[in-house]
Amino acid sequence: QVRLVESGGGLVQAGGSLRLSCVASGLTFTFNRYNMGWFRQAPGEEREFVAAIAWTGRTTVFPDSVKGRFTISRDNAKNTVYLQMHSLKPEDAAVYYCAAGVSTADTTTPPNYWGQGTQVTVSS
Repeated sequence: QVRLVESGGGLVQAGGSLRLSCVASGLTFTFNRYNMGWFRQAPGEEREFVAAIAWTGRTTVFPDSVKGRFTISRDNAKNTVYLQMHSLKPEDAAVYYCAAGVSTADTTTPPNYWGQGTQVTVSS
């Protein structure tokens, strides 16, 4: 069974930074074969795409809402994907979910696997 475990969430002031991490594990899960990504969901809102990185690490995708403020990276040796968030805004507050099997060509395609999420709160 594939397991994605997020960490790094918390409370930050507007304008601050946070780095989220997601560690993947599973007997049949080959991390370096999967595109990875992050999504977020605020209360009363639909889950939305935040970032994706190809299995090679060479391609990254972001929506306009976070472009220039968020970066995504991965360490295949550690089965870990990171989301570095800068210049955080109150509207960035949400539960952030790690995902495996993300499509970098069509980010509306449901990923294969999801983590449980980590809360990010941004105070104004």
